[in-house]
Amino acid sequence: MGGKHVAVLLGGFSSERPVSLSSGKACADALDAEGFQVTRVDVERDVSARLADLKPDVVFNALHGPFGEDGTIQGILEYLRIPYTHSGVLASALAMDKSRAKKVADGAGIPVADSRVMNRFAITGEHPMKPPYVVKPVREGSSFGVVIVKEDQAHLPQIITSCEWRYGDEVLVERYIYGRELTCGVMGDTALGVTEIVPQGHSFYDYDSKYAEGGSKHVIPAKISPNLYQKIQTLALRAHQAIGCRGVSRSDFRYDDRFSEEGELIWLEINTQPGMTPTSLVPEMAAHAGYSFGEFLRWMVEDASCLR
Repeated sequence: MGGKHVAVLLGGFSSERPVSLSSGKACADALDAEGFQVTRVDVERDVSARLADLKPDVVFNALHGPFGEDGTIQGILEYLRIPYTHSGVLASALAMDKSRAKKVADGAGIPVADSRVMNRFAITGEHPMKPPYVVKPVREGSSFGVVIVKEDQAHLPQIITSCEWRYGDEVLVERYIYGRELTCGVMGDTALGVTEIVPQGHSFYDYDSKYAEGGSKHVIPAKISPNLYQKIQTLALRAHQAIGCRGVSRSDFRYDDRFSEEGELIWLEINTQPGMTPTSLVPEMAAHAGYSFGEFLRWMVEDASCLR
């Protein structure tokens, strides 16, 4: 595959553009070092025409958020018949819709939290469920728009119904799960290591703790029992397969061990376009499994295809 022309899609126009620019630059630089002919494509509305002119052998999708990971760009690439990385149209669209992804996961025997989809303007007066609970956009990533409603709050925070809200009118209201943040990547048909994410100075794993320097600490392998470690790997692979993901994905979990070591393990969501800098979670998991960053990206390019 060395010498093949790889177009790296980055940037875009979602709220996750800064993250995608960082992922895309890291991937393009590493693929360049691996000997590929690399073209960096900062995605705008004319991306279809640009790719048709470029005629790359493979597209490396480093986009995040709506358009980049919801099945839209995947549909364009299928139409153009250009092999691409990560998941295909259906799996991308399904994983991006948190409510529908949870239904598929639940049907596959994966433990999920009680939740309901509501119009944000319908959440008035009484709480939609007993606090604490979480309100999050149905179709966003990087923890954008996530609001935690605590036990002592009498009303829903006003931001959810204000004109400043930019994440759509449909929201997911979900039981809040106490405990530790655990995550596990999948590479092809293999579960990678389990990482514990420890936010530093943040109440949960929000946007700043994900991307700001020193915002969180990654502990791999997570310091949990061998049985729990294996269970998380099994559930991450099961979610990847049930939703129909390809290439790499990452499943996020919460583990409440306040009352017993066995505790409560809950699957939160699956990410089909995880961050792709050398210090991002999935590349760290790949490194733990023995892959350099360049080797990991080369595997993704070799795995690229249409009809994913």
